[in-house]
Amino acid sequence: MMKLLKYFLLVLILGACSQKKETTPETLSDDINIIEISREQFSKNDMAIGSLQEQEFPEVVNANGLIDVPPENRAVISAVIGGYIERTPLIVGDLVKKGQLLVTLENPEFVQLQQEYLEVSEKLEYLKSEYERQQTLFQENISSEKNYLKTKSDYKMAKARYNGLEKQLRLLNISSSEVLKGNITTTASLYAPISGNVTEVFVSKGTYVSPASPIMEVVDNSHIHLELSVFERDIMNIKEGQPIAFKIPEASERTFMAEVYLVGTTIGQNRTIKVHGHLKNDKDRFLIGMFVEAEIIIHKESSSALPTESVVEIEGKAYTLRLLSQDDTVLRFEKVNISTGMTHQGFTQVKDEKIVEGDDQFLIRGAFGLINVEME
Repeated sequence: MMKLLKYFLLVLILGACSQKKETTPETLSDDINIIEISREQFSKNDMAIGSLQEQEFPEVVNANGLIDVPPENRAVISAVIGGYIERTPLIVGDLVKKGQLLVTLENPEFVQLQQEYLEVSEKLEYLKSEYERQQTLFQENISSEKNYLKTKSDYKMAKARYNGLEKQLRLLNISSSEVLKGNITTTASLYAPISGNVTEVFVSKGTYVSPASPIMEVVDNSHIHLELSVFERDIMNIKEGQPIAFKIPEASERTFMAEVYLVGTTIGQNRTIKVHGHLKNDKDRFLIGMFVEAEIIIHKESSSALPTESVVEIEGKAYTLRLLSQDDTVLRFEKVNISTGMTHQGFTQVKDEKIVEGDDQFLIRGAFGLINVEME
């Protein structure tokens, strides 16, 4: 009697639910674990039948990080000697070639530097001649050693000063040969040390920049990589060559692939270790500084699986609907309790040997509503 009453109440619930969403079975058999669905109901609710599939289930270590570039692909432009920005024709995003003009600086000190170079250059010729003359006189015992050593010292000091000023002019990209011709300039130009895109501009026309102050940043993104942070407890499982699956959660739902290239050897203050990864396809367009969520795959296991939507967990147990029989009007399913494992990319691992070894078919789409209603 209780069984009949329970069946009657269940039919009433199913009837009420079917008026809202036609996702419930039209009839149930006397066995509470058997569910019958009409062909019309099956079609209207876009249900589907399928078999177990062989899928790979990876064991992963989760990590977060950023899209970055190696240090040699990032250049911060600054001035050796301070000055006022006379010209800065570039904006953020501009593509520059190595050796291209970036900024022009103006400073009266540049004129003074060139004047000193010219003066030392002229003086150097005289000191060299005097040094050679005193050397000859000393060797012939005509002049004293004191005079010889003094002229030698004056010449060496002037030569050192000359070489130092020449290097300063070279750092400012001022031609020393033009200065020797008398062509003195009040400006110095800064050129791109690498090819890439302008990512930061810290100045505007007329700004005064002191020595070593950042003026502009250029980044070459031809070789971008992943810079991940892995917790200390997981680092022993990470090895070079392991595949990395990662996403850019703020920009795309796609999953991209990379590979562990280098594992750090020091632990940071937050107890994480840096892991460097190389991208499999560097043609994908990424921006430097993008946040990534990554899974480092440390082990893969092939196993039979069902689509995750066909497996319903209730009170800690997993259930699915196995096809018992079908004809032109009705499909009959049995609710079975199964043992499951890992879930990955829309599939759930099935561990039951009896199910795995058989050729059974299952309701792989539309099972959730049926099992939930049947369990009430």
